[in-house]
Amino acid sequence: MSPIYAIGDIHGQLSMLEHALELIKADGGPEAPIVFLGDYTDRGPESCGVLDYLLQGRDAGRNWVFLKGNHDRMFEWFLQSPTRGDPYLFTDLSWLHERLGGQNTLRSYGLDFSLRRRLSEVHAEALQAVPKAHQDFLSQCQLSYGSADLFFCHAGIRPGVPLHAQDEEDLLWIRNEFHADLTAHPKMIVHGHSPVDHASHYGNRINLDSGAGYGKPLTAAVFEAGACYVLSPDGRREILPFV
Repeated sequence: MSPIYAIGDIHGQLSMLEHALELIKADGGPEAPIVFLGDYTDRGPESCGVLDYLLQGRDAGRNWVFLKGNHDRMFEWFLQSPTRGDPYLFTDLSWLHERLGGQNTLRSYGLDFSLRRRLSEVHAEALQAVPKAHQDFLSQCQLSYGSADLFFCHAGIRPGVPLHAQDEEDLLWIRNEFHADLTAHPKMIVHGHSPVDHASHYGNRINLDSGAGYGKPLTAAVFEAGACYVLSPDGRREILPFV
């Protein structure tokens, strides 16, 4: 199997993204195929810069696949007219809540939240500030990507449901039911969404969300010959399944 590279949840961390791409370039060259697992925006300080950087790579013809994360969909839906909230959220949360990081995303486009503001005003200003190319990028991200023995998605899958029939809500949001299932899936599931201390292999799934949204390192990994390796300046380190 030819190597496939993947990058976990970025969450507005531009310098970490640049570092991860340098690691991949050193390992696999500038044309290395990369799957991005989504959550490009929110929490970190440079969501606008991250989307600009990814668009530059796409437009330069890089072999990159962009998956959609739940945070990317929340941003996309906020920019619709009228603005649209995600019904999966608890009733006391919205995309602009501090826990979710939407305000940080809009700050990266120049919006000011130093004073209390009405949602309608913020929405109108965001529509002016966010380039159409960014809005189109968010709407065009894929929900999943598969190779012969790997299935990439943002959050995970619904156990027992064929991969081709997975629901969008599960691909973007699922946690407990997916994490608790230890049986073999049709393919190895590669995902992010749920931060862990370091990239982890659970036998039937591999989680690459190492917490960049909270200031922890961003993971770049490579899959080759049935194995998964995390990339570092010192080279590859294989991730082995928990025993």
